Amino acid sequence: MPAMKNTAHTDAILIIDFGSQVTQLIARRVREAGVYSEIVPFQSAAEAFSRLQPKGVILSGSPASTVDIGSPRAPDVVFSAGVPVLGICYGEQTMCAQLGGKVEAGHHREFGRAFLEIEDDCSLFENVWAKGTRHQVWMSHGDRVTSIPDGFKIVGTSSGAPFAAIADEARKFYAVQFHPEVVHTPDGAKLLRNFVRDIVGLKGDWTMAAYREQAVEAIRKQVGKGKVICALSGGVDSSVAALLIHEAVGDQLTCILVDHGLMRKNEAADVVAMFREHYNLPLILVNASDRFIGALEGESDPEKKRKTIGRLFIEVFEEEAKKLGGADFLAQGTLYPDVIESVSFTGGPSVTIKSHHNVGGLPERMNMKLVEPLRELFKDEVRELGRELGLPESFIGRHPFPGPGLAIRCPGGVTREKLEILREADAIYLDEIRKAGLYDAIWQAFAVLLPVQTVGVMGDGRTYEFVCALRAVTSVDGMTADFYHYDMNFLGNAATRIINEVRGINRVVYDVTSKPPGTIEWE
Repeated sequence: MPAMKNTAHTDAILIIDFGSQVTQLIARRVREAGVYSEIVPFQSAAEAFSRLQPKGVILSGSPASTVDIGSPRAPDVVFSAGVPVLGICYGEQTMCAQLGGKVEAGHHREFGRAFLEIEDDCSLFENVWAKGTRHQVWMSHGDRVTSIPDGFKIVGTSSGAPFAAIADEARKFYAVQFHPEVVHTPDGAKLLRNFVRDIVGLKGDWTMAAYREQAVEAIRKQVGKGKVICALSGGVDSSVAALLIHEAVGDQLTCILVDHGLMRKNEAADVVAMFREHYNLPLILVNASDRFIGALEGESDPEKKRKTIGRLFIEVFEEEAKKLGGADFLAQGTLYPDVIESVSFTGGPSVTIKSHHNVGGLPERMNMKLVEPLRELFKDEVRELGRELGLPESFIGRHPFPGPGLAIRCPGGVTREKLEILREADAIYLDEIRKAGLYDAIWQAFAVLLPVQTVGVMGDGRTYEFVCALRAVTSVDGMTADFYHYDMNFLGNAATRIINEVRGINRVVYDVTSKPPGTIEWE
């Protein structure tokens, strides 16, 4: 997972991912401590270590077993470079296996809440846990360490793990069988802060102001005197990317907003008005709704929808670049979650989650390179950078909306009629949220037109119309989400308005699905 290659981070933590579903939470906790972190798959960890020259390394968990032939390992340089290392769950097991300890399968498993007995003091626990105390942690392991390498001591045990926490203070190597990155380990964030701030010795001065300065310099270095076109969607991600790039290269940037007919009600006009009235950015509005909807009409396969939309976007940008006399770079608001969910580190299903993003590069025929100045940031960090760049709070707080737009909020075959029904229902839903003062409490809300029609009675007649699902979730960084707990009066009011005002819908349901890391929403 390459970062923006020219961005310099003199103080960084390298997180080696062995396939854990919560690896990105380690990065979140490290960044919350004011330290830059980067996740890399174990397959390319040696290259990343050489490139990044990290001040410390964290080894993630994994669904794999260290006792299996060919299971993931950390590159040897991690343990020979003289930098502090923290192993988490599988990270502890591979650390022990690689340094002369022993791991065995088939012992007592621990999944979920467990309690850690603190057997000895160590720097990792400093001012958090004292010797002789007992603390809740979160476990998720089947294998366990049965012998630790020379130089290590036991600092914590649990009922299922006699080596639940170990430390080699001389080499600054630490390992824990539990997951400090998850909220179910209440003091876990403090332990990670101890590691990066006190053990590694980083100041915790990685801020958005610093990132802005570094990113502007990196963009100038990458772009040189070239021309940049920016895929502006009107969301906070692409808007922040556009402002950042404009600060770096000025009039070398032209923004292109493609109205593909899959946007929310009045969204294209609102975006154009805001940028032309408040920001001196060259902006081209391309009306390509007939082209996109025509290609999608009747298509029900979600992956084909995404691929079609991605292909058409590329074609439109290619055509607009030619009208401008050519362009050397295409900029887009790719975020860290987009990259994580678009790249399968261990051959898992995440490879197709964000397939509409061009995170893997552009077609060779375009003869353009990608500029992605936000691909190192989580969603909340992008919002913070937006504030740093002067975006109004009302815009920074806008709910995210996917690149494929209403096409993936319309499961089953896409038609113009269904898109219009969904657009109206979605607008009413958001209007009700704003009127109730809930918009800022919710991270993302949208309506979905299900591929289901039901018989209903409205007045004195029967109807046979679609079911509309409403969704609202709370989140911080976009990697995990939980459903918003609405008052039933609100849901009743929103549903009544949608049914009364939108022809084509006779039933409304509320979706209460949560989003753990790496899952697909709806389609």
